[in-house]
Amino acid sequence: MATNLALDDRLLDEAVRIGGKATKKEAVTEALQEYIARRKQAGIVDLFGAVTYDPRYDYKKQRGRRAKTAHHQRTRGAGRPHSAGDS
Repeated sequence: MATNLALDDRLLDEAVRIGGKATKKEAVTEALQEYIARRKQAGIVDLFGAVTYDPRYDYKKQRGRRAKTAHHQRTRGAGRPHSAGDS
């Protein structure tokens, strides 16, 4: 989409130089992408404290369970059919 903007030439030239871009369009496009990403990230901060959790939940217990399961699968051969003699 063609758009005409009155931009500060010094800012634009510096953005092209610092960004290592070949064209002004590339510099502006990247600047807009970074601007959008930063605004989205800033919105995440609003979620801090908004998530409720169960204070009784023991995440460390869950970690240990996963580690044991992964170890069990590695030692027994994940996906291998178990025979009656396997323990």
